[in-house]
Amino acid sequence: MAETFVRHDGVLHCEDVAIPDIVARWGTPSYVYSAGAIRRRFEELSGALGDYPHLIAYSVKANGNLEVLRTLAELGAGADIVSGGELYRARLAGIPADRIVFSGVGKTVNELAAGLSAGIYGFNIESEGELEELSRLASASGMVAPVALRVNPGVDAPTPHHYTRTGHAATKFGIPISDAPRLYAKAASLPGIRVRGVDMHIGSQILAVEPYQDAVAQVVELVHVLRSQGHQLEYLDVGGGLGISYSGGEGISARAFADAILPLLQGSELRLVLEPGRYIVGQAGVLVTRVLYLKEGGGKRFVITDAGMNDLLRPSHYSGYHAVEPVEATADREEVRVDVVGPICETGDFLALDRDVPRVEPGELLVLRTAGAYGFSMASTYNQRPRPAEVMVSGGEMRLARRRETLEDLVAGELDL
Repeated sequence: MAETFVRHDGVLHCEDVAIPDIVARWGTPSYVYSAGAIRRRFEELSGALGDYPHLIAYSVKANGNLEVLRTLAELGAGADIVSGGELYRARLAGIPADRIVFSGVGKTVNELAAGLSAGIYGFNIESEGELEELSRLASASGMVAPVALRVNPGVDAPTPHHYTRTGHAATKFGIPISDAPRLYAKAASLPGIRVRGVDMHIGSQILAVEPYQDAVAQVVELVHVLRSQGHQLEYLDVGGGLGISYSGGEGISARAFADAILPLLQGSELRLVLEPGRYIVGQAGVLVTRVLYLKEGGGKRFVITDAGMNDLLRPSHYSGYHAVEPVEATADREEVRVDVVGPICETGDFLALDRDVPRVEPGELLVLRTAGAYGFSMASTYNQRPRPAEVMVSGGEMRLARRRETLEDLVAGELDL
């Protein structure tokens, strides 16, 4: 977001805080998030949906930092979770259980039990076996589980990588829309199950509204069929996947999205549930890293940094693009073509390949933009490297949102066994 990460006298700031000041206090590599950018993005989407009844259930998997979750909880956000750990985080951050939906293809019995005990808004069921398991658990516990079946509308939405396409037939996600009437009838007959809604999710990083229109139109038709069979449906969960730009553009527009799907829902009396993650936090974060060494070989120039694929996996895993730039810019720097690589012992350890960036020297700071989503949440301790710090900035204030891991943290779970 242009108004979030700006330069003053050539130095990059997050809101009103200079990035070098953050590094001086908490080192590198570090993730830096803007609370203001998170708030603006949420309010933009909620405002576009206007008076239509809706719940924005933030996708915790994009970035589960407690400061991020608390910021969104204060705005009235719910949570889309895919594990018992994410349920724990969401509740700890103050998100009410009745604003939580539980997705995911492999929920364990313990996770289903945790969702039941918490009293969540709904379980997004992805298979017949899961439905039966939840029925057994709920009825044995004397409880009732609110459910929606995740239907697969067969929409192959264009996304930057085939790993992020989930709405077409040949994926592990959801159930075929043609089989939905049978499974809804079964759900209604099972003890401990309350049919509450319909769910879909067609992919991630979608930059066009047409796939949503196609999928929602199909699911609304299904709702008509299900209601004619006596099912009392309260909500339609259209999933997430709203795309953003990683190279300075605008991505999908909240207004365009709302204008595309709200007319399809008029008169349906369905509450709209939406599960954005990247759309809310992606552009609100950067990864700050320090240049360690410069190296040339085989006709290539390498900029070696202290952040690697263990800190930011997207470039290696998804061929993801993140703009790279020096924290302190000068007008007279020439641009050179380099590979920005990390310290991990893998050829796949890179942050940018064949990228034209201003010439830098060892010791300088770089930022990788648009790193607020699927950055820290996918980080690991591979090569036994502690995970980075996370810092939240609001106006002129900065606070540590997660301390940098220590060497002791790396072995804490193995001691005193």
